[in-house]
Amino acid sequence: MNKHQAQTLQKVFSRRVFMLGGGQVLLLSLLFGRMYYLQVVEADKYRMLSDENRINRRLLPPPRGLILDRFGLPLAGNFPNYQAMLIAEQSPDLDQTLGAFGRLVPISEHERRKISKLLAQSRAFTPIAVKQDLNWEQLAEIELNLPDLPGISIDVDQKRYYPFGGITSHIIGYVAAASDSDVAQDPDPLLQLPGFRLGRNGLEKQYDLSLRGKAGESQLEVNSVGRIIRELSREEGLPGADLVTTLDIGLQQFAHQRLSSELSGAAVVMDIFSGDVLAMASTPSYDPAAFYRGLTPAEWQELAADIYGPLTNKATAGQYPPGSTFKLMTALAALKAGINPSATVFCSGVTVLGNARFHCWRKEGHGTQAMTDALKNSCDVYFYEMGRRIGIDSIAAMARDFGLGEPAGIDLPGEKGGLIPDRAWKKATMGESWHQGETLVNAIGQGFVQATPLQLCVMAARIANGGYAVKPHLVRLATENEQAKAEGPSTYPPIEVDPDFLRIVRTGMDRVSNEERGTAFRARIAIPGMELAGKTGSSQVRRISMAERSHGVRKNDDLPWHQRDHALFVCFAPVHAPRYACCVVVEHGGGGAAVAAPIARDIMIECQRRDPSRRNPNIEGGRFEMP
Repeated sequence: MNKHQAQTLQKVFSRRVFMLGGGQVLLLSLLFGRMYYLQVVEADKYRMLSDENRINRRLLPPPRGLILDRFGLPLAGNFPNYQAMLIAEQSPDLDQTLGAFGRLVPISEHERRKISKLLAQSRAFTPIAVKQDLNWEQLAEIELNLPDLPGISIDVDQKRYYPFGGITSHIIGYVAAASDSDVAQDPDPLLQLPGFRLGRNGLEKQYDLSLRGKAGESQLEVNSVGRIIRELSREEGLPGADLVTTLDIGLQQFAHQRLSSELSGAAVVMDIFSGDVLAMASTPSYDPAAFYRGLTPAEWQELAADIYGPLTNKATAGQYPPGSTFKLMTALAALKAGINPSATVFCSGVTVLGNARFHCWRKEGHGTQAMTDALKNSCDVYFYEMGRRIGIDSIAAMARDFGLGEPAGIDLPGEKGGLIPDRAWKKATMGESWHQGETLVNAIGQGFVQATPLQLCVMAARIANGGYAVKPHLVRLATENEQAKAEGPSTYPPIEVDPDFLRIVRTGMDRVSNEERGTAFRARIAIPGMELAGKTGSSQVRRISMAERSHGVRKNDDLPWHQRDHALFVCFAPVHAPRYACCVVVEHGGGGAAVAAPIARDIMIECQRRDPSRRNPNIEGGRFEMP
């Protein structure tokens, strides 16, 4: 190789070395630049991502708000729930562990299926509940035998507790685990918690959002497969708001117990000025604790198939023909239409309209009847005649003014609205014209008319308070209800009805209960100052044929239960200074005077006995003197 070639080769080599060195410098620069960018510029971002991988944030369920009666006694609270938890990866033989556990604390077949399902759905290191609501003896047995129960540990959380059980179940309701549809529809992160429970009925459902509270948070350090190493921090949640109800639990217990003497029924007691519902009983009832733990298919089938309807709150969702209690509305409508209350109608026991005969409950009739006489004796013929004279539309308008035909608006889910028919209703729903014979039947609370016990109680309250459109409520949440209680009926709009008309109807109700031969005289309150005024009702659920009338109408006791009349009674007390209204409905109970009125009497005595000083001396307009 000559000198020129050697120089050329050296130049090429030097150039290549320079390019290679430059490339290395460039790559190193890029590498160091990227490292600087990641470690300095993006340090916060990647620190956060690292923490997210290392730190597991878990929601903590807050204590659910309490539900209290008007005096602060708990109707729904929280109670420690001691439960046995199982971590599958810590047990070398799950069947052996569960078998040993089952010999200490029995596990039902239903619970075993549930455990198997949870094990299949969960990671091996995730704890699952094997047995909940352990008592002290069971806890001691498990703790003593923990060395022989690998993977088992004891944990404690809170369960919902209903100290009065079925006595308040239709009002308070219950909580149950959130379903997949609940989680999909509700954005609240609390629903993501395993076993988190929502309000499913009653006040628990109505005020669920405020009772839930706000979730807390626990920060847990985990390894690469998600196993917990330690807890880094913990912030407890915000407890749910407490609800103070208007209920007097002592009166509620009494009403429920008194009503339980019958197979099925409802009773409502309310303050006629404030709208406070003091008691609302529906029988039979159910145990809310059973819904909390979860019903078995057999238990659910038994409740759903029960002909006495334990799952239905009959006070708000039971719809019945109001029978003769509805005559109060027919009487007010007649007075408003210009009927003289002193004008008489002769009752021979039957009214004839065309080819139809409309019978009075008293076969031999009542003779000559004025309005308060007809209310006292519950004379059907008198009110047939009032209905014929004034028409169904006038009666319907009055009934709606006094709270019938639409939900009363109480703060409970599932309230029914009943039905007050008129000409327009029949045309719209049936496409038929109204017939005068239908007016006669509906004028005495039969036919199409339907009402709930709560609506009938509201009706009695509005009659008693001087014609103010009081509305019932169960929870005292804000100043509105307290203001109503302090200021009296002026906080509710007045009904367009002459006070003299109300006085006449109240006089008739007084005669029903406090004059001999009044239909409820035997169920009167004989304690001075506690007397009540009321109206009886017995509503038919079957048609009585002419053939049966000619041979003698069968008595209720001779009929199957579901064919017997409903027994109803509405009232207010005390007579001369009204404060409370009450309605009692006994499903298929027979006569209102014989069955419903004595129950209402006992409840009203207890109501006044428990707190005779509830009257607010600032209330004006509710007092009246009997003419």
